[in-house]
Amino acid sequence: MKDDDETEMIIALTSDRGLCGSIHSSVVKAIKARLVEKDDAKLVLVGDKAKAMLQKIHGKKVLGHFNDIGKAPPVFQDASKIALSAIDLGLQDYTRVTMYYNSFKSVVAFRTLKVPLPTKNNMTGAENYNLYDSIDDEVLQAYNEFTLATMVYYGLKEAQCSEQSSRMTAMDSASKNAGEMIDKLTLTFNRTRQAVITRELIEIISGAAAL
Repeated sequence: MKDDDETEMIIALTSDRGLCGSIHSSVVKAIKARLVEKDDAKLVLVGDKAKAMLQKIHGKKVLGHFNDIGKAPPVFQDASKIALSAIDLGLQDYTRVTMYYNSFKSVVAFRTLKVPLPTKNNMTGAENYNLYDSIDDEVLQAYNEFTLATMVYYGLKEAQCSEQSSRMTAMDSASKNAGEMIDKLTLTFNRTRQAVITRELIEIISGAAAL
């Protein structure tokens, strides 16, 4: 199937919190690059940061938005709500569903990944699907929903781990920069104070000599 004939849903995993470097903007940047190629793709945004950066230009593409993300460690129930809401928004009707999130690489590095998510259509069209004699629709639907929620949960965990590491690195850099700035300002203050004292002493000595 040609890309032009496909319909696509994009799920963006960010959070509501900032002060963590480029962790959120990297996800949005990857999504914007995809929207250049696939202008009619629809968006499901997780976290206020993704909404703030995408709503203004791509607001008509946004199908749904979830907030209160990142204030507490994600649990499976959070992922289940997102997955079921995405299904209610018509996830099963799309030929392609892609999740964008940050994957933890190290304390100072992360990778922005895009991962295809399962839908009922691409599961039944899978190469090995015919190996099974028969699968009830209810079983397939339950498996699809559980797999979808599990993958979203994994993405949320990876994203939060990357965010916390990036925030720690950003705050450490900010603390070091603040310390260096304080040292420079203290040095400037001491030099200025010393210059004022020296000038006043010279004026006093000069006045005494004139008498």
